[in-house]
Amino acid sequence: MKRDTDIRWDLDLIRRYDLSGPRYTSYPTAIQFDSPLTPEALLSTARETTDTAAPLSLYVHIPFCAHVCYYCACNKVITRNRNKAQPYLDTLYREMSQLSQWYSQDRIVNQLHWGGGTPTFISDEQMAELMQMLGQHFRLRDDDKGDYSIEIDPREASHDTLGVLRDIGFNRISLGVQDVNPQVQEAVNRVQPTEQTQAILTRSRELGFKSINMDLIYGLPHQTADSFAETLNTVIDMSPDRLSVFNYAHLPDRFRSQKHIRAEDLPSSATKLDILQQTIQRLLDAGYVYIGMDHFAKPDDELAIAQAQGKLHRNFQGYTTHSDCDLVAMGVSAISQIGDVYYQNEHDLSAYTQGVSQQEHAVKRGVILTPDDHIRRAVITQLICQFELDKAEVLAPFDVTFDDYFAAEQTELAQFEKDGLIEQSPTHIRVTPAGRLLIRRICMAFDAYIPKQQPSNNFSRII
Repeated sequence: MKRDTDIRWDLDLIRRYDLSGPRYTSYPTAIQFDSPLTPEALLSTARETTDTAAPLSLYVHIPFCAHVCYYCACNKVITRNRNKAQPYLDTLYREMSQLSQWYSQDRIVNQLHWGGGTPTFISDEQMAELMQMLGQHFRLRDDDKGDYSIEIDPREASHDTLGVLRDIGFNRISLGVQDVNPQVQEAVNRVQPTEQTQAILTRSRELGFKSINMDLIYGLPHQTADSFAETLNTVIDMSPDRLSVFNYAHLPDRFRSQKHIRAEDLPSSATKLDILQQTIQRLLDAGYVYIGMDHFAKPDDELAIAQAQGKLHRNFQGYTTHSDCDLVAMGVSAISQIGDVYYQNEHDLSAYTQGVSQQEHAVKRGVILTPDDHIRRAVITQLICQFELDKAEVLAPFDVTFDDYFAAEQTELAQFEKDGLIEQSPTHIRVTPAGRLLIRRICMAFDAYIPKQQPSNNFSRII
């Protein structure tokens, strides 16, 4: 079957299928991490099942932010006291030392990402020190051919900082923008002049960063279809290599900072759909490729190329080209994917610090994949990354037949086909242009852990 790259907006289908569902940065999802497994069992299985011949992906979580953005649902520590960073880094180095003993084994690090929080909260000297320590404990690349990225708040990064980041090995950056409208920025406590963002972007290009991503959010207070169209025009003129356009989920009972956002200031569901529809169309018209869900990339970007070649992958860092890597994550709340295991560190900063201090790790919870998990993860990953699957090829490593193994799912798949979300043949499943926006719902058909028909408050809405 020929893979479609178009998107068809079908409002009736969207309304019928727009439930709450996982984003499938993992399968099983983090909801299944709450199990009776001990940290010792998780770590033992991770060490036993990691492929020591495979490369590594590293993630470092820096939780600090100098200012609170009211919409944010990330694990963060709001403080203007920069002195809090060094004790945290010292703890991180201790955890790093243990992790390297377990997993490094001279494996090349093909992917590295610092997230937060605001990684550039720490000083230029501390960032250089952190990269130096990573280099002492892991085999970092020195040829600029890795995928080494960092999240940047343009309000927290000077021209000098960008030079430091490039010098210590970063070649990709992700800029938080969200919206360029001043009224929206004030309502979410993130006032960020467009000139400031443009200056960071221009300087990054001068320094030779290979890829620049921008994050936008729709559904924020005071947004309208017209106002967001202006944001899109501004961002398209800046021409980032990648764009992530996220749906704001207003959950003030779960995230305290969101209590500052008045529900009456939020756009209606209909307006949000209008914003999303015009966003997709504008970005496609501007030449971007729809990678999936919230993500767009230029045709010559590695994500778009990997998808065209059938090599796109997905992990806790989102869409990635590094399907062969174990993900070793460090820092408070960080999630690792190693061998047959997912595990997550303590979410609370003091508990994380205490765990590393007392036992060299801060693992709190996780899950060990069953044979069924592996099979379902392979199918879900293929669909959410490629929008199609060859039934025999995907399940070849597992010695099972697709139609037999997923006999219970055939009724739901038949309904998807009837509604025009997928096309099926005896050998393939292809997601149609109308189904691409609802890919999370299609993947839910293969999820053994969640109900298929009822919304779940554990997840964001699909659209």
